[in-house]
Amino acid sequence: MSEPVLLMRDIVKAYDLGKQKVQVLNEISLKINKGEFVAVLGPSGSGKSTLMNIIGCIDTANSGEYILGGEPIKEKTENELAHIRNKEIGFIFQKFNLLPKYTAQHNVALPLLLRGVERNVAFEKAEDLLVQVGLGDRIDHKPIELSGGQQQRVSIARALIGDPKILLADEPTGNLDSKSGEDIINMFLDLNKKGNTIILITHDLHVAQQAKRIINVRDGKVHEG
Repeated sequence: MSEPVLLMRDIVKAYDLGKQKVQVLNEISLKINKGEFVAVLGPSGSGKSTLMNIIGCIDTANSGEYILGGEPIKEKTENELAHIRNKEIGFIFQKFNLLPKYTAQHNVALPLLLRGVERNVAFEKAEDLLVQVGLGDRIDHKPIELSGGQQQRVSIARALIGDPKILLADEPTGNLDSKSGEDIINMFLDLNKKGNTIILITHDLHVAQQAKRIINVRDGKVHEG
């Protein structure tokens, strides 16, 4: 049996909006095993973005237990959470979040450079990954010189460079045409076959159906299937 890479028990998240308290997540329990490809599906306002932020250690729960890679998250300091975001989770965003002044290679190398890895080592690994995602002839191109699909491939290479426990993709096809979106989903399927654990956040049922398992988020609760 696969080991859980992510375990949540009774996660609650609420926000204070002036005199009003809005509960966004209501006692969510969730287990994702190593090597799974899971889609988190829900409409705007369902709580899926808040759940994603907690999974990604961008935000923290008010109560409940979150264990990532066997480590409880609750007592982590902000510096420790930043380390987890850099090392344990590979983020892939809808808007790519590439730095415009840097080449594709430099963008991909950044997570390793932030860890203090030597520049030549980081750049060599970045080049290898860009070759793997089909951009070996674009390593010196800046984001403005790349199509949306190519920029998302750079984003995926950047997410992979630190060998994270989880790839966390937020609406990764949302800014792409249908052909580029299909290419990106196929890349996720290939990465999953190689053993990568992938959590894909989406509002699109067709995209979600490409994953091996679907978790629906509705009114701050999760429902399988």
